[in-house]
Amino acid sequence: MDLLAQLSGQLLSQQLAQLIVNGIAVGSIIALAAVGLTLTYGILRLANFAHGDFLTLGAYLTLLANGFGINIWLAVILGVVGTILAVLLTEKLLWSPMRDRRASSTTLIIISIGLALFLRNGIILFWGGGNQNYDLPVASAVSLFGIRIAYYRLIVVGLAILVILGLHYLLQNTKIGKAMRAVADDIDLARVSGINVDQVVIWTWVIAGSLTALGGGMYGLITAVRPNMGWFLILPMFAAVILGGIGNPYGAIAGALIIGVAQEVSTYWLPTEYKLGVALLIMVLVLLVRPQGLFKGTI
Repeated sequence: MDLLAQLSGQLLSQQLAQLIVNGIAVGSIIALAAVGLTLTYGILRLANFAHGDFLTLGAYLTLLANGFGINIWLAVILGVVGTILAVLLTEKLLWSPMRDRRASSTTLIIISIGLALFLRNGIILFWGGGNQNYDLPVASAVSLFGIRIAYYRLIVVGLAILVILGLHYLLQNTKIGKAMRAVADDIDLARVSGINVDQVVIWTWVIAGSLTALGGGMYGLITAVRPNMGWFLILPMFAAVILGGIGNPYGAIAGALIIGVAQEVSTYWLPTEYKLGVALLIMVLVLLVRPQGLFKGTI
């Protein structure tokens, strides 16, 4: 009986450890997209509900390039470039005119929801509604402390760490990073100080688009590519942004990892269909207990 209980406890520990590892991988992807989302809100004051569908677009552009026989890593880069161009096009056609008209936040949210529907249905029209996969070489799982970790999940976590370190350097040590922080604090004061706000806006979209597209490309490494993948991630993204403090990229990263791990671990007790409910519950609890988030909500 004691041996049975011991084996049961070991099995439970291994399963929970496996779910935590999976949660870190998913949380890393959510983190990249959530940083882009929190930057656009912190600097542009835009709650962009189309953000998840740009993640999907990045995954499908990667799929398109990969389908022509292009190496997956080069395909991811091409997907990022294509998504940046699409993001800049929406800035030119939608967001810049709306700022000139001083559109309300409600109007901007409605427009972003319409843009999300447009992108999603455009993807379905072009690629179809079925699940698709990258053409990836077969890679054996890695055994670490008795836990079997899929090779591409390790790649996702490693890439996310490198990108986050690069983002930290950009925000803290470059001219454009300091300008972005100044605009986030006070756009009028930044303009008076001689900062080119229009340039900051463009850089914000470039960074947000590249992080989001990279997240989409990496998500396709560990799951099927499907038209609604970004839409199902938009709630965890917002939950991560709110949990970490709106406008704080470092808080968004921490919030994303918490959300990712909580979602995956919850599947030990709950059906997988309830994962989004876990993210929603965490978001609601944070709003009730600490509306400003865990960290100060500024860049």
